[in-house]
Amino acid sequence: MVPEGRPDGAGAGEESARLQAAGSVRKGCDLLANSRHGCLQSRRAQIHQQINRELRMRTGAENLYRATSNARVRETVALELSYVNSSLQLLKEELEGLDGNVDADQPQSEGITVPMIPLGLKETKQLDWATPLKELISGHFGEDSASYEAEIRELEDLRQATRTPSRSEAGLELLTAYYNQLCFQEARFVTPARSLGLLFHWYDSLTGVPAQQRALAFEKGSVLFNIGALHTQIGARQDRSCPEGTSSAVEAFQRAAGAFSLLRENFSHAPSPDMSPASLSMLEQLMTAQAQECVFEGLSLQAPVAPPDCLAQLRLAQEAAQVAAEYRLAHQTMAQPPVQDYVPFPWTTLVHVKAEYFRALAHYHAALALCDGAPVAEAELPALEQIFLGLPASSEPRGPALPQEQEERRKLGKAHLKRAILGQEEALRLHAVCRALRRVDLLQVVLAQALQRSLAKYSELDLEDDFCEAAEAPDVRREQPGPLAKTQRRPEGRPPSFSRVKVADIFHRLGPLSVFSAKNRWRLAGPIHVARGEGGFGFTLRGDAPVLIAAVVPGGRAAAAGLKEGDYIVSVNGQPCRWWKHADVVAQLKGVGDEAVSLQVLTPLQPGGGAEAPGSGDRRPAPWGLLRSQEECAWETPGPAQASPRPLLGWSRKAKRGKTGRRLSPAPQP
Repeated sequence: MVPEGRPDGAGAGEESARLQAAGSVRKGCDLLANSRHGCLQSRRAQIHQQINRELRMRTGAENLYRATSNARVRETVALELSYVNSSLQLLKEELEGLDGNVDADQPQSEGITVPMIPLGLKETKQLDWATPLKELISGHFGEDSASYEAEIRELEDLRQATRTPSRSEAGLELLTAYYNQLCFQEARFVTPARSLGLLFHWYDSLTGVPAQQRALAFEKGSVLFNIGALHTQIGARQDRSCPEGTSSAVEAFQRAAGAFSLLRENFSHAPSPDMSPASLSMLEQLMTAQAQECVFEGLSLQAPVAPPDCLAQLRLAQEAAQVAAEYRLAHQTMAQPPVQDYVPFPWTTLVHVKAEYFRALAHYHAALALCDGAPVAEAELPALEQIFLGLPASSEPRGPALPQEQEERRKLGKAHLKRAILGQEEALRLHAVCRALRRVDLLQVVLAQALQRSLAKYSELDLEDDFCEAAEAPDVRREQPGPLAKTQRRPEGRPPSFSRVKVADIFHRLGPLSVFSAKNRWRLAGPIHVARGEGGFGFTLRGDAPVLIAAVVPGGRAAAAGLKEGDYIVSVNGQPCRWWKHADVVAQLKGVGDEAVSLQVLTPLQPGGGAEAPGSGDRRPAPWGLLRSQEECAWETPGPAQASPRPLLGWSRKAKRGKTGRRLSPAPQP
């Protein structure tokens, strides 16, 4: 893994107990295993002490950062925070590595692959949901807030668990479940004019500088950022020496790029640099480049070793050229202000190294295709000329033709090898410049082996009597028309699949979101006792969850009791019926016989505070609208079908309205 500046120490105290328990000596192990586990446990204890020390330093620096208004002091403290969080990241990675070595003594990959860049998770502080939610539940919803302590505790426990998710699919499901819950809470408790009043505190992933905001959108955006970051860590940990590992890595980096793209398109005015549009564009391009690299590695595993196949080497050359182009774009975005001010220098250097390495690798495979490949069919020559000679796609060939004689092909291949050697030497030079990369032994091994292969092939082609200096080889084209283009794969960002994690609204007892949310205002009335008359109760019903009083007979028993059109029935004879279907309410009314029924109703209020005008009961109140159905979002509800928010970042989007489409039903007759 490549060192990068990000905080990863919050919540270390909670995780210490779990890690220590996981590393304890198991009964029944042999003496050798006990000794090995004891050494690992001792090292864990040392790392935990260092983590606690770094956390205390970060707390002091953070307090100073908030207290001072001096620009120079704040700049110095920000630099210190970046250094502290980089140390925390390295300690956390070492701790996780020790924990993984307890049961796995063999390396995950037997092959040698280039290291990837994983992104650290944003960290946050513990949050108290109880106070604002209880105020809303008792004040706006008119419910006993004490009866919702279990729901509030469940939400707090879920958020606490997301502070230290496991680096696996289970961790992704945990973050996605919390994100979906935030969509529910935003639709129920947040209005454009009023927030929850909570202060959401998150640390920047790249610099470690704290940022805070009262908008729930910041919480959602930070969780979505962590979903993308967790995908990068899962992709970087895949065993890319086998086809299954490369496919999984491609999928993970595509999901990461999609998460950052979704965040960039929907979140503006970011309070932290890592969530700014420039940073998210950089991260999206970086993950796209890493996905393209995994595509190349998967193609390399399929290529025949001997005898060399010209078309197979051609595809590898094109894929390597595409990877180099993607990394060049990523390096350009990293080198532009303001991103260059807070992107870790090892990241920028590694991306530059990879751009040079894969461009050189493209020339190496082009040389193999020219010198060792079998003769190709005449129909494929135009495509090969465009690849090896850099000719544009045109019906009229331009420039020199691809040589057919073995000697000429050898000279052109030698020219490509020369450029490969120069590029690999440049990659090694850039690697040596960065002190952090010099500690990544695996990267140096990959670069050195590639250079040795190119030098060996160049020596094989370099004849003693070859005094003619070959012309410089052109760049390897990464695009071409014809059937060869089908071999290339362009990985694109894929948004996270929120619908695959089905969750139920924690506060579903408050009622359907289409009615019972902070965006709507109402007045509770009841219990209202309505006796059955000769014509029934004197009202008709419509809709489900909750059932609506569609019409009231003038002069009837319901009108005399005070029921109005547009009222929602929320309780029948003391039984809550906010989630009841139309048939359930009708059956309950029929079951009372000749006795009076006790109803509690909810009267919608206009924005000014008055009740809805008569006649509005023919449809649900227009200002409230309807949210997308639960089936569309693939979310579960514990009661009848419930309207729920779409699990996307809808911070500036309006909920779509829809018609209820329910039939009118008269109240049961005697």
